[in-house]
Amino acid sequence: MIRYYAMNKVKGYIYGCVSAATFGLIPLFSVPVMEKGITVDNILCYRFCIAAAAIGLLSWLKKESLRVSFKELLLLVLLGAMYTGSAFFLFWGYGHMATGIACTILYLYPVFVILLMATFFHEKVTWINLLAIILAFCGVAMLYLGDGDQKMNLMGVIIVLAAALCYALYIVGVNKSVVQTMTGGKVSFYTLVTGAAMALVKSCFGEGMQVLPDWSSVFNVVMLAIVPTVISCVTMVYSVRYVGSTTTSVLGAVEPVTAVVVGILVFSEPFTLNLMVGILLIIIAVLLIILSDLIWATLSRVFRSKVK
Repeated sequence: MIRYYAMNKVKGYIYGCVSAATFGLIPLFSVPVMEKGITVDNILCYRFCIAAAAIGLLSWLKKESLRVSFKELLLLVLLGAMYTGSAFFLFWGYGHMATGIACTILYLYPVFVILLMATFFHEKVTWINLLAIILAFCGVAMLYLGDGDQKMNLMGVIIVLAAALCYALYIVGVNKSVVQTMTGGKVSFYTLVTGAAMALVKSCFGEGMQVLPDWSSVFNVVMLAIVPTVISCVTMVYSVRYVGSTTTSVLGAVEPVTAVVVGILVFSEPFTLNLMVGILLIIIAVLLIILSDLIWATLSRVFRSKVK
C-alpha cells in the first residue's frame, strides 16, 4: 500500500512537470500566428477545436466513453469556461508585455489556489504559505518595474492576474468536484469543446473567422492544439488526481522558466535585473509552498532536539 501511494505521488509529480513545461510553450506557437494578423479569438477557436477533435479521436480509439449526465455536463462547461477565460486573458496580456513575463505573472495561480482552498475548503494556511504569498506579490511588483526606465503596463498585469485566477478556479474545481473521478480525456474533451464554442461565438461577434494565411501558421496552430493544450490539459488532470490541486499548481514552476527561455531565445526579449529578481522571488515563493511539509518536519525535529 505504501509503495502504491509513493508511486502515485511520483506519477503526480511527473504529470505536473510535463503539464507545466508544455503549457509554457504557448508563446512559441501562438505569437508567430498573432504576428500574421490572426486574432486571439480565431487562434483559440482553431486551438480548442483541433484539441477537442484529437482527444475525441483518442477516446474513440481507446474505447473510452465520453457520456456524462446533465448535471456533470453543466459542471464541465463551467470548468471549461474557467479554463477558456484563462486562455483569453493570457493571450490578451501578450499584447501588453513580453510573453515570458506574462507567463511568469500567470504563475501566481498557486497563490490563488491556496487562498481559494483556505477560504472555501478551510485548508490551513501556515506562516510559510503567508511568506510565500508576500514573496510572490513582491515578485510581481519587480516585474511591473520592468527595466527601471519604463514601467510595465498596469492593465497588462491586471489582465494576466485575471488569467491566473481563472486557472486557479479551474484547478480547484477539478480537485474538489465529481470530475475528479472521470478520466483525464473526458474532462479535457468537454473543457476544450466549451472553449471552442466560446471562441467561435466571440469570433462571430468580432471580426469573424479568418483563414490561416500559410502552412507555417497551420503547423503552429496544430502544435498549439497538441502540445500546450492536449498534453498539458490531460496531464494536469492526472496530476491533480494523484497529488492534489496545491501541489500540482506549485509544480508549475517549470512553466515560467520555459516561457522566459522561449521569449529570450526565440523572440529576443530583454532580460533585465529587475525581471530576474522578480522571477526568482516568484519561484522561491512557489518552492516554499511545495516544500512546506518538509520545512515543518525539519523545524519540528530541531525543536524537539533542543527541548531534550
